[in-house]
Amino acid sequence: MKAVVIYESMYGNTHQIASAIGEGLRSVAEVVVVPAGEANAELVKSADVVVVGGPTHAHGMSHASTRKGAVEAAEKEGADLVLDPDAGDQGLREWFASQDRVFTSAAAFDTRFDLPAAITGRASKGIARNLRHHGATLIAEPESFFVKKDNHLAPDQEARARQWGTQLARSLSGRVRASH
Repeated sequence: MKAVVIYESMYGNTHQIASAIGEGLRSVAEVVVVPAGEANAELVKSADVVVVGGPTHAHGMSHASTRKGAVEAAEKEGADLVLDPDAGDQGLREWFASQDRVFTSAAAFDTRFDLPAAITGRASKGIARNLRHHGATLIAEPESFFVKKDNHLAPDQEARARQWGTQLARSLSGRVRASH
């Protein structure tokens, strides 16, 4: 079984969460973790499950303008933010626009501030909607992982992401056994 974890990350938080989810999935699958800009159609078509996540910007998935704002925030004098090496011009919105159908199992996640979703929004809801629109079958409810006010991961979030990846693996394992 092959799992592909696709992420968009500005400050590395979503990248860390994607990697931790991949670790959890490794119990049942060969796992590839890639930024959205490297997730080509062939890679997606080769997957038995696709897990997609990004940061919550302005109550949802990022836009070119919110990515630009994130870069500017990191470049401000005295900022304690470092851009992820894979932060680029292509985010998940552009990735979805470039994709054909995604006929596979899928799951969605986001990173956001640890406040009620009514206040922060949730990129994972839009990601899940896009996955369904592209033909994917969701195997889990969208999940959020939290960053602190200083835009760094909350202490327990990588462990939570690894655990969520393990739960996804168990779900997939059950589906594989049921189909035989």
